[in-house]
Amino acid sequence: MYPPTDSATPVHAPLRLDDPDAHPWQAACDAVVVGFGAAGACAALEAAHGGARVIVAERFEGGGASAKSGGVVYAGGGTPYQSAAGYADTPQAMADYLRQETGGVVSDATLQAFCQRSREMIGWLEGLGVGFAATVPPRKTSYPAQPYYLYYSGNEAVAAYAQHAAPAPRGHRVKGPGMSGRTLYAVLRAAVQARPEVTVMRQTAARRLILDQDGAVVGIELWQLPPGRHQKRHARLARLAERLHNVAPALADLLRERVLQLELRHARPVAVRTGAVVLATGGFIFNRAMVARHAGKYLQNWRLGATGCDGSGIRLGESAGAATRHLERVSAWRFINPPFDWARGCVVDAQGARIANEETYGATLGHAICEQHGGRAWLVLNRELARAALRECLGGRLWAFQALPAALLMLAGARRASSLEALAGKLGMPGAALRATVDAYNAAARGEIPDPAGKSAPMCASLETGPWLAIDISANSRVFPCPAITLGGLSVEESSGRVLAAAGGAPIPGLYAVGRTAVGIASNHYVSGLSLADCIWSGRNAGRHLTRQPAGDRQAHTNEETTHEPTY
Repeated sequence: MYPPTDSATPVHAPLRLDDPDAHPWQAACDAVVVGFGAAGACAALEAAHGGARVIVAERFEGGGASAKSGGVVYAGGGTPYQSAAGYADTPQAMADYLRQETGGVVSDATLQAFCQRSREMIGWLEGLGVGFAATVPPRKTSYPAQPYYLYYSGNEAVAAYAQHAAPAPRGHRVKGPGMSGRTLYAVLRAAVQARPEVTVMRQTAARRLILDQDGAVVGIELWQLPPGRHQKRHARLARLAERLHNVAPALADLLRERVLQLELRHARPVAVRTGAVVLATGGFIFNRAMVARHAGKYLQNWRLGATGCDGSGIRLGESAGAATRHLERVSAWRFINPPFDWARGCVVDAQGARIANEETYGATLGHAICEQHGGRAWLVLNRELARAALRECLGGRLWAFQALPAALLMLAGARRASSLEALAGKLGMPGAALRATVDAYNAAARGEIPDPAGKSAPMCASLETGPWLAIDISANSRVFPCPAITLGGLSVEESSGRVLAAAGGAPIPGLYAVGRTAVGIASNHYVSGLSLADCIWSGRNAGRHLTRQPAGDRQAHTNEETTHEPTY
């Protein structure tokens, strides 16, 4: 048995067969989708639509990070909701903006195709039963409160970006109560389960790929807990770990260890013959060893995602000789709006230097803090701004996750002083440096100079009058966590999701990767809604492509010698 170093799914070296027909297969299908989040669901739906028989293997109950998300789908180019809200957008304007965020991580042809098909993606989701709306919040926010569903979810309206692309709101939040990722996933799950071609195996982990002697994928070894008390206990512990992660992460990790031990002791292997395996298990932020190896500076950040984001899909691909790219790329989220007046303050590092334009998207600010300033940051406000921000927090119109940490930090967690030099002393930074930074910021607020960080004039609030306070917004804050999500993954052929080999770069026959398991449109910088949109986009591409392969390449639909059925 593979000895895991943490609660991650064990992954074994591939099994290579001289004669696949002689292997004791226990089930057969056209495609196995590993992971039942948004990307896996979309792959399964398109594969089934193309006539493939599909098994979906899910280690838990389904949903993953998609179900825990805000349910924002990044879309534009003139969607019905943009038009209804009075915004004229084009696929070209959308591509011109995203080109600034994606930084060449995918080809321009892929980016253009994604933007051209954006409206169709929204229509496809609507056809499944997903709802959207054209209500726009009155001002910039990190996540819109009810009843707002269309918003600027990135840097579209920031001057440095808008000069290259006409801005438009492209964050389409799914209509639903609370964080609407659950609503989006519920629709996708129901659509998958309604397809007679699809069988979902829960409490089932993928541990080994099965290859022929040429290295083509011909099957997969799944390990499933038998029905009954072990499955029920596994589901109960996993649900509790997810609920407790935000408030008691150490306890949640202990529960995850118990979940893994259940799997190691009681799961049983199911060998499935298939012509295609689609890896859709998410990223690897919950695998501490992988994060330490590839992106160690983010170990201090709060892990954003679900237990299944343990890199198992990436590790399965690597076991078959797959190439990986951009595993060092992580998105850290430091949202300081709302409260709105926080974004009118000044963010500095441990040396008192300005970090970035405070009105930029939270992942842009978080990237600057973690990548360029050692993870240390303070938000400097004066009493006037702090009082306005506190009133907003206590006004009952923000989400609790936005209002409560901000209010607590202003009331009990801030450092206060009657001079900037005294404030710098309390923070352990050079007083002259902080004074020079704030003086330049004030000059921009007075209109004497352009803001050194490129901030728009209305967002520059003068900090000339004290007293002043500084709020610790560093990456390791426990009161105000800075969540992080991994962005890199397996290298894939962009139009199909076929996984590319490290040696030679050719596609590995029968192996696909989608969502955050693969390098995709969201693998450079994060924009709210872009990861979910990429999951939908890449999942659908892979599902369509695998059904277009010749029947001989996809294996037979059935295997007459199969004598055992998996316990679904």
